[in-house]
Amino acid sequence: MTQHSQIPGTDLSIFPISLGTNTFGWTADETESHAVLDAFVAAGGNFLDTAESYPAWVPGNTGRESETIIGTWLAERGNREDIVLATKVGDHPDHKTQDPAYIRTAIDASLQRLQTDHVDLYYAHRDDEVTPIAEVARVFDEIVRSGKARYAAVSNYSPQRLGEWLAVAEAENLAKPVAIQPQYSLVFREEYETELAPLVREHNLGVFTYFSLAAGFLTGKYRTEADLEGASRGGMVQGYFNTEGLKAVDELLAVADAHGAAPATVALAWLLTKGVSAPIVSARTPDQLDALMAAPELTLSAEEVSRLDRASAPFA
Repeated sequence: MTQHSQIPGTDLSIFPISLGTNTFGWTADETESHAVLDAFVAAGGNFLDTAESYPAWVPGNTGRESETIIGTWLAERGNREDIVLATKVGDHPDHKTQDPAYIRTAIDASLQRLQTDHVDLYYAHRDDEVTPIAEVARVFDEIVRSGKARYAAVSNYSPQRLGEWLAVAEAENLAKPVAIQPQYSLVFREEYETELAPLVREHNLGVFTYFSLAAGFLTGKYRTEADLEGASRGGMVQGYFNTEGLKAVDELLAVADAHGAAPATVALAWLLTKGVSAPIVSARTPDQLDALMAAPELTLSAEEVSRLDRASAPFA
């Protein structure tokens, strides 16, 4: 049985795979989403990642669907105390701002949809690069001190703005961010490894990666242009579909074959060797979880990690 671990700087204990719920209300309806949540928990998972904007990109959606679906599941199962719950503010098509007045209303709206009185992590989803960092840091501190969020966290901030937030929190004795959510995978390495990892080490931050499987590219199912046709994430996968990306997948498949494991399992296990606290993964159906939840139990040798490092070097 995979051991849970503490998010640095917190008392939150998590299974080292996080369930991303951007598929809820998009490729999975409420019933299908509840089935995925049930299967995730049955496999040992307890850490859910959502946002006020999931999935606003679907025509006809409001962007509130994922939180609402999670809320009905929590209410029906009565298991809120067993779940570590994260949501985000500030990347909704109608509200991309990090304006403190909006954030104060957004947390209340998220809690209402989630049918809970607090979230465990509350992320600033995307920096507007306009609102003074001190103002953002203060409103997140206010929300933490109010008990509406246990801890603050940051997604999609530049290293400079993240560093400024950490400095302000230190100087003013505010609740400091305990985790970041960067894009990071075998085929998207440079930004995290060169710019954010030093801050992670210096400040002992948790790391929860999104696009951990490069929108499905690292599952190995996209090998030809024909494979992309009609895929819900075909447009996102297209960015990795090149000579270097396919070579990285070739090596991933070779390592996976040696273990009798799925490529997705190996791709996530590689992230765990890089100090990632819990890669974020998503699933449309319960059976898609099997390969994802197996990652913490897969031990890659140093030589296998090096092979994957070399194969993905063009992205580093």
